[in-house]
Amino acid sequence: MEFVEPIRQIEKIRVMKHYLQKRSKRDFLLFVLGINTGLRISQMLGLLYSDVMENDSPRDFILIQGKSCTDHVYLNKKVKQAICHYVRHAKLSHDDYLFLSANKNGPITRQQAYRIINQAATKADIGGKIGTHTLRKTFGYHGYKQGIAVSLLQRRFNHETRGATLRYIGIIDEKVEPPQLDVNL
Repeated sequence: MEFVEPIRQIEKIRVMKHYLQKRSKRDFLLFVLGINTGLRISQMLGLLYSDVMENDSPRDFILIQGKSCTDHVYLNKKVKQAICHYVRHAKLSHDDYLFLSANKNGPITRQQAYRIINQAATKADIGGKIGTHTLRKTFGYHGYKQGIAVSLLQRRFNHETRGATLRYIGIIDEKVEPPQLDVNL
């Protein structure tokens, strides 16, 4: 497997989202779900309509079976909006894969997902190594930058150590500021 990078610049994410939104509601959802949940591409492609929707509304959490446990993965407002926009037009049934391929027999392939992400990255003028894992790493990178504890990211990624998580999300090359632990009693 080739090493890929997270998308560090918010503006590049915006350009990719804009491109994908115009291109395909399904592909836009793939990108938005990936960068907002940190799920593996195999986990996303395995999702069914019924996994994300309940009574015609997006769920707050989806259940993902991990290697050692079941995770509750939160679907934020942006993901829910993308789901609603997509399912309104996709006409999926309860048992359909969320990322249904054109032949309607199953989900898109990992290779197709790679092409979708790579093409959008090219349109956004993102250099470097980009792949489906970029979505997961982008989630981790921006989560860390927004103050999500490394321990929570470590758990989501099923990493053994804090250092492995920091390397994975591309923080190791950046200066890590010491935290200001101030309870100010």
